[in-house]
Amino acid sequence: MRRFLLTCICAMALISLPLSSALALHDAGVAHCNACHTMHNSENGALIDGDAPNGNPYLLKDATGSDVCLSCHATSRGAVWTGLPMTPSTRPGGDFSFLTEDNLNDGHNGHLTPIAGSYGGHNVVAPSKGSIADPVLTHAPGGTYPSSALGCTSCHDPHGNEHFRMLYGAGPVEAGGATFTNAAPVAISQSYNTNESNVAHTGYNSGMSAWCANCHGDFHDNGAMLVHASGVAMGASIAQTYGLYNGTMDQSGGNPATAYLALVPFEDPANTTTSTAGPTASSQVSCITCHRAHASTGPNIGRWDFNITTWSEEGVESASYAIVNPYVSPNQRSLCNKCHNKDEHDENEF
Repeated sequence: MRRFLLTCICAMALISLPLSSALALHDAGVAHCNACHTMHNSENGALIDGDAPNGNPYLLKDATGSDVCLSCHATSRGAVWTGLPMTPSTRPGGDFSFLTEDNLNDGHNGHLTPIAGSYGGHNVVAPSKGSIADPVLTHAPGGTYPSSALGCTSCHDPHGNEHFRMLYGAGPVEAGGATFTNAAPVAISQSYNTNESNVAHTGYNSGMSAWCANCHGDFHDNGAMLVHASGVAMGASIAQTYGLYNGTMDQSGGNPATAYLALVPFEDPANTTTSTAGPTASSQVSCITCHRAHASTGPNIGRWDFNITTWSEEGVESASYAIVNPYVSPNQRSLCNKCHNKDEHDENEF
């Protein structure tokens, strides 16, 4: 059967590239079709996917687009679903394996009021991972995108494009019948096999909040919803607080030149994958300042757990993965203080 399978050369291959470029599967839209598709739902006479014995309408090799993506990207090539929620990857997007947790609540008496893992991320529909549509939300908060259609290809173009992480730009998306109105964000990718740190991280430049709004609408429109603004300049006061804040035990002794905290990133055109400087007045707070893109052990895809008072509580009530403390003291408070520092007048008796 293989001899009948075609190797595709998509139209985007016509883009001029250096002759020495070694293209990955999706780069610039160049890929071999049979990595993801099969002509007749079989190969050498055997069904490609036992989960879809009647075939797939898109001639995929697995039941859903997400299952196909995860066949390569779950535990390697990005490790977005390690399957080990207690020892996850520390990639920038987060780890979808947190969706399988039975409790994410590290707040007071959190073991008595569990928060299911489904509240910790984007619930991609992937039967091979036991992942189903969001059991509570039928549509994206603030928008109309259907939870039943949410998958990897709701955000990423499987056929490749020139955007950051192959995110869709304005126009139709692969799944869900949606059409995006806002352009793809501008950012600089670190290697997908590189863990995130304060000196090796994604360089977020601009446009992330507007892009998230393709699905989430005015959810963070300060005028309409009266909630935390995003996609707006921080201003001089918050930028100064961020630059000087060096943890609960050193709230004003930080160095703005080395103040960048990967757990609280911000957008700035000057950001690179090795930036260490804190923000300027024109740097922007964004959705990714507080949230991961995929999933987190913090409820609401939090980069840190919004429910805890001090870091010593992290992972205790829930018995889930403890987010690594970016500062020394176990009495470190919420990272909301990185920008706002509402604890600056408290007595530190630790």
